[in-house]
Amino acid sequence: MTLQYSFELLGTFFFAISGALVVRDQHSDLFGATFTGFVTAIGGGTLRDIMLGSYPLVWIGDIHFLYAVLAGVLTAYLFYNFLLGLRKTFVLFDTLGISFFTILGVEKALSLGVRPEIAAIMGMFTAIMGGVIRDVLTNETPVLFRKEIYATACLVGAILYLVLLNFDISRNLNLVISSALIMVIRLVAVKFKLSLPGFRR
Repeated sequence: MTLQYSFELLGTFFFAISGALVVRDQHSDLFGATFTGFVTAIGGGTLRDIMLGSYPLVWIGDIHFLYAVLAGVLTAYLFYNFLLGLRKTFVLFDTLGISFFTILGVEKALSLGVRPEIAAIMGMFTAIMGGVIRDVLTNETPVLFRKEIYATACLVGAILYLVLLNFDISRNLNLVISSALIMVIRLVAVKFKLSLPGFRR
């Protein structure tokens, strides 16, 4: 199993947990939690593949992604109280998900021959759109529109990956460094309540 494939499955697993935790917090049933975890985990990658014309969709072509979603939902179900007891559990799992998926989205786009600028945007889309769909389904303001650093962290990590790629950095090392940068930016922004300047002054 390659590092990239491990990241893909881990990202799917973490996003499924974050989606299931949100729904269980709203007293939904097991099916509702499973469905939202599924959409959260595969939504961004599905939109990316549709826009890039890449078929079959990743989760359709590889059953292990479905298993990763089910494992994430089951983990959230069995350890719900324990996970809620952890400080900022939801933010942590969501951050792990966007960190892994951003870089994987960039790589997928590059493999299909698009320009680096488009690849960076596709990486960001891969990471954030599942969470946006999750928030819409649960009647929350999409995290993309809240006053906090979210998509920007993904874009910065994607750009770093592309820069390091030009310097012939080891691919696995590049994956780790770029993903770690996204995690750090996101967690620091949450901890210190950092945000970008408002659009209207």
